[in-house]
Amino acid sequence: MFNFLPHSLLQMSTIFLSIVIEAIPFVLLGCIISGALQVFLTPERVQKILPKNKLLAILVGCFLGFFFPSCECGIVPIVTQFIKKGVPTHTAFAFMLTAPIINPIVIFSTFIAFGNSWKFAMMRMLGSFLVALVIGSWIAYFNRIPILKIAAENHGPHHEHPASTTKVTFVSQVWSVLVHAIDEFFDTGRYLMIGGLIASAMQVYLPTSFMLQLTANKLTAILVMLVLAFSMSLCSEADAFVGASLLSLFGTNPIVAFLVFGPMVDIKNLMMMKHSFHTKFIVQLIALISVVVTLYAYFV
Repeated sequence: MFNFLPHSLLQMSTIFLSIVIEAIPFVLLGCIISGALQVFLTPERVQKILPKNKLLAILVGCFLGFFFPSCECGIVPIVTQFIKKGVPTHTAFAFMLTAPIINPIVIFSTFIAFGNSWKFAMMRMLGSFLVALVIGSWIAYFNRIPILKIAAENHGPHHEHPASTTKVTFVSQVWSVLVHAIDEFFDTGRYLMIGGLIASAMQVYLPTSFMLQLTANKLTAILVMLVLAFSMSLCSEADAFVGASLLSLFGTNPIVAFLVFGPMVDIKNLMMMKHSFHTKFIVQLIALISVVVTLYAYFV
């Protein structure tokens, strides 16, 4: 039916559909969690739960992902809602960087992908903790750039749960969760579509044969894998199988970089961050993540 179209365009369309179909369930889950946080999480509860010490709060953020597992496809709405509800930014971003990696599904899939070996799963978790600690500390002690956009802070005020009523029923709270999740889903979904389109185009038209020629040097091989992780934009539940297939070609260090960097920074995730966070902050965040992941993968 579409034989008149160029093969590369058909290939790009197939990859685009696979990215979107794979990502949508996780984006929807993230939006539902975001809606639940909007309704049930209050700033007072946050203050009670989190320690006042910044370093301890960062550590709490690192481990939250194990109990609130989320793919990177749906993590940005959750983090945005965390910040709006009073969770410190250093805790929220530590959660954002570790949650797509240390959750049980990803740990198990990485274990299976590399022949029932814990080696890459452990290196992946350790790398994510290291990056989260560095980023969390940077945000807590050094960053002076505003993070949330004004538009993001004002998003969704028309669907707050009815706090002014004398009695709020559980059914009305659930309805508020769903209304907020739907708003968030359609708001975030367009950025997923744009990100998926760019990622699929890069997979088809990026000159991978040229990039493979750069793998002789360990450092350049690591940088190539960072670009591949960014451009392929795989879900963290599935990227370990791709990484395992590239192991014999690239070696251990670049694959570790691929496994750690991919769930933290990819095209669809970047588009969602661009919607909620200031561009200057995003640039510094990605630059710092890239440096830490590169150093970790080089010396691991």
